[in-house]
Amino acid sequence: MTRPRVGRMDADVVVVGAGPTGLLLAGDLARAGARVVVVERRPAGLSNLTRAFAVHARSLEVLDARGLADELLETGRRVRRIRVFGRVDVRLDALPGRFPFVLVTPQYEVERLLRRRAEDAGAEFRHGLRVTDVTQDDDGATVVAVEEGGGAPEAPVRLRAPWVVGTDGVRSTVRRATGIAFPGATVIRAMVLADVRLARPPEDALTVASAGGALGFLAPFGDDWYRFIGWDEALDHGGDGPVDLDEVRTLARATLGDDHGMAELRFGTRFAADERQATRYRAGRVLLAGDAAHVHSPAGGLGMNTGLQDAANLSWRLAAVVRGADDDLVDGYAAERHPVGTQVLRTSGTMLRLATRPGPTAAVLRAIGATLLSRVAAARRRAAASVSALGVRYPAPPGAHPAAGSRVPDLPLVPGPAGPRLAEALRAGRFVLVGPEAGPPEDVPRAPGELDAGGRVHVRRADGRDATLLVRPDGYLADARRPGSPASGTA
Repeated sequence: MTRPRVGRMDADVVVVGAGPTGLLLAGDLARAGARVVVVERRPAGLSNLTRAFAVHARSLEVLDARGLADELLETGRRVRRIRVFGRVDVRLDALPGRFPFVLVTPQYEVERLLRRRAEDAGAEFRHGLRVTDVTQDDDGATVVAVEEGGGAPEAPVRLRAPWVVGTDGVRSTVRRATGIAFPGATVIRAMVLADVRLARPPEDALTVASAGGALGFLAPFGDDWYRFIGWDEALDHGGDGPVDLDEVRTLARATLGDDHGMAELRFGTRFAADERQATRYRAGRVLLAGDAAHVHSPAGGLGMNTGLQDAANLSWRLAAVVRGADDDLVDGYAAERHPVGTQVLRTSGTMLRLATRPGPTAAVLRAIGATLLSRVAAARRRAAASVSALGVRYPAPPGAHPAAGSRVPDLPLVPGPAGPRLAEALRAGRFVLVGPEAGPPEDVPRAPGELDAGGRVHVRRADGRDATLLVRPDGYLADARRPGSPASGTA
């Protein structure tokens, strides 16, 4: 909805929602010098006990480029294999990079580190505000909110900025107010989530199991607690009553074949599993990211990870636009991330249906899948690359090196102020020019938005290769050159 212009701006960007996606985005923007206000309905200090528990390799690389990965690793357990169909292991040990595993840790640990970083960078947090509307005009958008809690209603709070980003989850008020469609359906009405202690811990793996239309996940946190997610079609009545230990045990036996001596329940809830995606990620001055843009089943643990990677893609673009880059730079976010969101829905949906569909046909399909994964190494590699998101690649822009858009590994660098690894050089939040020589080469053209994103950090690669790489702030290749071959060559 377009409204008359209002002059005063309260921030450069208002981020609605203080989950992992919004916190990473706010921290990046604040570190880039933008004035950021984060609006969150929850009171300050209230933990977000949600279903997310897995941090995959690409997300750990994103956090490493922000100096947070090593600290996060101390909070959970590194799991190097995913057991599917009850008997096939997808090994993660061969994944490239520093993180050949999935880290099992509570979502609130991720939020804790990202929040601290955002606060240290100067982001302002406004807790206890429930957003009721978002309006916009040619110059900006206005977030309208009311104070949560009891007492007499107060006058609405209005926060105006050139840009608003909705990271406020599947029921996003920002998305609804902007009129962006969110087609899809609820595929499971009431999955059970529980944190439990086990008398008989299973092997050290993230287990995904199914039997006769029932589905179960079991993952170790590394502190004697395990996260269990389960669903049985025969027991799903769409209820919202409390989750008790007996119900969790019954679900575990139905799916895993063993309740592993579940003896204590510290947290239990129910949630619906939806499959939906916003038809677009931008409407004027308003953008969507994370669950506000896409939501899917918990199969694969892809939700929080996809949101973190959304934020990493959007943040440098939006920071550059705040500094003066053309608004069109932001459109590259949706062009790259919307197809990724679509693929994540397909991947998690396929996993869910394959695991939960009852009957002999589904059993045959599961057997075929198990045989393929157990006997074909290429299939296992593709599965690991898909779940970890290390296989994500964006289309190369016109005129760029054919490899542009691909993930750049954490290259070793000649020691210098930027650090000995590419991930450390990326912590400046700028483009990084990785060359074989001490002086910056002259033949790598500027990428769109590069100057407004703070220019280039120049570092020397220490791996003996002679290609020069221009790496975007989100760790993907912007362009590359080899000596004597300015338009092509192997990076």
